Amino acid sequence: MSYKKYWNEEIETIDRKDLEVLQLERLKEMVKFSYENSPYYKRSFDEAGVKPEDIQQLSDLVKFPFINKQTERDTQGVGSFLGELAAVPEEEVVFISTSTGSTGVPTMSPFTKQDFDEFQDTESRWFWQIGMRPNDRYVHALNFSLYVGGPDVIGAQNLGALCIWGGTLPSERLLYILKTYQPTILWTSPSYAWQLGEKAIKSGIDPKKDLSIKKIIVAGELGGSIDATRKAIEDLWGAELYDFYGLSDIFGACAAMCDAKDGLHICEDQILVETVDIHTGEILPAGSVGELVFTTLRKKARPMIRFRTGDIGWIDNTPCSCGRTHGRIHINGRKDDMFIVSAVNVFPSDIEAVIRDIKDITGEYLIRIFEKDFTCKYSVEIEKNEDNFKTDEEIENEVSTALKARIGVKPYNVVVHHDGELNTRSEHKSRRIIDERNLDYSI
Repeated sequence: MSYKKYWNEEIETIDRKDLEVLQLERLKEMVKFSYENSPYYKRSFDEAGVKPEDIQQLSDLVKFPFINKQTERDTQGVGSFLGELAAVPEEEVVFISTSTGSTGVPTMSPFTKQDFDEFQDTESRWFWQIGMRPNDRYVHALNFSLYVGGPDVIGAQNLGALCIWGGTLPSERLLYILKTYQPTILWTSPSYAWQLGEKAIKSGIDPKKDLSIKKIIVAGELGGSIDATRKAIEDLWGAELYDFYGLSDIFGACAAMCDAKDGLHICEDQILVETVDIHTGEILPAGSVGELVFTTLRKKARPMIRFRTGDIGWIDNTPCSCGRTHGRIHINGRKDDMFIVSAVNVFPSDIEAVIRDIKDITGEYLIRIFEKDFTCKYSVEIEKNEDNFKTDEEIENEVSTALKARIGVKPYNVVVHHDGELNTRSEHKSRRIIDERNLDYSI
């Protein structure tokens, strides 16, 4: 059967000038709606001396104040169950998700019915974009417990795929499902995709021959956008891997890869993107690396006006070979995770790219950040394969040299473990950074 190329061709291939006209129209409506209905935005805009009428062009958004994760925490539960950022009464809210709380107190994200329906329609767009069709069988192996990515399985059902609500099943049970039902598409985290493939092989299942997975979607970690990690998982499964990006603060369907795999298309009809200097908050031109700032253009339950995401990256607005005109974001890492060694900004994603590209080690790693002689240092712990007969010293030198070449600064040391000794494997997000510093190295 022949299917259309785009889920929503009109919006996905819209001329950029027309897209900006649509964004301005929606931005004016959202800022006005937020000012009139959210106690926080009314107070914040008044204190900043701005009003909705000040938005006459997209660049006027710079006049308005930022919000961030701390704003959410400070306003959550204040004045009402939904808090001061909310712009609708609780009666209009049909769904809430919460953040993981990995950087502090978990924060709630409410949705009206319209918010939720548009959230899932956007998710259908991303599924269609990576090639999911009604004849696919899809396993949604993500946490359903308050996690914003849990309901995204509805986006797959909307386009007609046969959906298996796997959730966070034990590996053995999930492998049984993959072998028995022979699904074609799987969504999980990069770490777990790698570990599940390893477990399959150890249990006598060849992912390439015994299973039918043709596409793997990953999210929640940076691995899917790291070339070496993506290739390693693709080689293990004999499948194409696509990275998705979502935020509990916005919704779980913010951006996704297409077949070009050159960044992640962001839904610019729903989200206005700015890039700002991480130190000054100054607006940076498209293509510059900085902190990504998002403004929701449709979400009514809790509008997010100039939300500083904490994600460091850049947006590419040049034409994509897939024909879609929405910009593509590239994520370098989390501002919270970045550390500075010898005046060099180091992102864990850069370290992962090196580790995943070295043969004869498992790809598992742990980063320790610490102080020595009043300066910031880092060490890396890795595992060598069981059939790796190189000495630990040879492996240490190989890893250290590769990190120096990629990042610009060597690790203080490299610690070599045997396969399975590192204890970083997880069925969800893996904890790979231990920060032992007492000094303040925040940027």
